[in-house]
Amino acid sequence: MQYLLMLYAEEGGWARMSPAEQEQGVAAYGAYTQALKTAGALVGSNRLQGTTTATTVRVASGKSQVLDGPYADSKEQLAGYYLIDVADLDAALAWAARCPAASHGIVEVRPIWSM
Repeated sequence: MQYLLMLYAEEGGWARMSPAEQEQGVAAYGAYTQALKTAGALVGSNRLQGTTTATTVRVASGKSQVLDGPYADSKEQLAGYYLIDVADLDAALAWAARCPAASHGIVEVRPIWSM
């Protein structure tokens, strides 16, 4: 079954890290991604650009409204995702707990609703 691991983190946190901490972070995500690949669980992943590049669209009274920025204003922002294919929710939660984002943000796990 496929699950989306949505990685939320404080957007400004990366800029406050030292170069050595950033290097460690890149290595941690690289190792995590490789572990998913090796296990045959990785379907896809990407990092998202900052919230300043976001555009929100909604339709009200039949007219579309386009707004700059993300929909929700919160402490953590959606920073990226992993789409994984694993046996069940327990396996997805185990992978989420191993994700580096879980140590400095939040990893939301949602099953994919196949259409």
